[in-house]
Amino acid sequence: MIRTTTWTSPEVPKLSGNPVPVSLFNTATEEIEPVKTVSGVARLYVCGITPYDATHLGHAATYLAFDTLVRALKQAEVQVEYSQNITDVDDPLFERANATNVDWQELAASQTDLFRGDMAALRVVAPTDYVRVQDVIPEIAEAVGVLLEKGVGYTVATPEATGEDVYFDLAAAQQGDLYDLGGMSHFSPEQLAESFVEFGGDPERPGKRSPLDPLLWRAARDGEPSWDSPAGMGRPGWHVECAVIATRTLGDSVSVQAGGRDLRFPHHEMTAAHAAAITDERFTEHYAHAGLVAFEGTKMSKSLGNLVLVSKLTEAGHDPAAIRLTVLAHHYRENWEWFDTELLRATERLETWRAAAKRATQSEEITSAPDSSAQIRAAIANDLDTPRAIELVDAWAAVEHPDAALIEVVDAILGIDLAG
Repeated sequence: MIRTTTWTSPEVPKLSGNPVPVSLFNTATEEIEPVKTVSGVARLYVCGITPYDATHLGHAATYLAFDTLVRALKQAEVQVEYSQNITDVDDPLFERANATNVDWQELAASQTDLFRGDMAALRVVAPTDYVRVQDVIPEIAEAVGVLLEKGVGYTVATPEATGEDVYFDLAAAQQGDLYDLGGMSHFSPEQLAESFVEFGGDPERPGKRSPLDPLLWRAARDGEPSWDSPAGMGRPGWHVECAVIATRTLGDSVSVQAGGRDLRFPHHEMTAAHAAAITDERFTEHYAHAGLVAFEGTKMSKSLGNLVLVSKLTEAGHDPAAIRLTVLAHHYRENWEWFDTELLRATERLETWRAAAKRATQSEEITSAPDSSAQIRAAIANDLDTPRAIELVDAWAAVEHPDAALIEVVDAILGIDLAG
């Protein structure tokens, strides 16, 4: 499988002291549960960007949440295999390219580069595998063929195309015990239907066996990019892209499937259903979802012109560490609103911490509590409790002679370099 270039990862300090096993809220069970590992390895799949717009704070909050998970697992001395996709074959990208009269591949490349720069600036640990959809079309096409052969995929007549569209048969997928519609999202039938339409589903499509059956392969249309497959010329649907990338990079099952809360259904449920149908193994039992970020009471959207862009904030001279600290001040599962005043408070907090770090390195006397490091590790291992960890660092920074050992802990756990 072809991987694309990630970004330069920050070096995460290896901490001394006792590791703390990590527990994380599971959307499926609605309980905080230990993150399962196999032979000391945790496999994490986080859905990546559709590169048609710059990284806004909603995106950043999601990737900072699961960067915190990676860091929590590292302090627990767990090896992390982390895969992330780039959805660069998708309708929103093509629509934006057409609307702006830009080649879709150029648009995808430029926005992916901008995203990489934002992640590097925010000191996000890069995934082990970073995969563009357009680089793995043959693997996805092969998987569509497998689903057709298994009878979990079926064709629908498509007069406007050169072939037939292929859909996933949800009823067939639920005949075993590997997938249960709504079982993870806990959505009612009405919520399932509403969310399916919101994210591009076509419940009224003639010829479908069930209204919620998702598209696996879109037959070639004039003016659209297409590739060959066992189902003919066309391009893949959204969910099967992630299913193939996840299973080809991490194996048949993963420790945690993660992303923004808006991906619960249809994307995460359908991805898991596709993966299970391809491999005959349950994709995961642990789902993690980050909350959503609004702008002063309104959902961030391109149409409203209220996106808070990471790149614009850094261009305006704001320290990326302060941006990171603004996000981490909120628990990752919390829905919250961005106000410029929060960034100002985070900047002041960062200055206070860095002043404390300077005092710590210039004095041999210590007046801060010796167990602060252990408390911070315990907080982050308990469902990524960054607000509690920040409170502990605030207390450390308030004393006259803080312990210099905490500087490395703040770097490793919160990703904040106190050296400036």
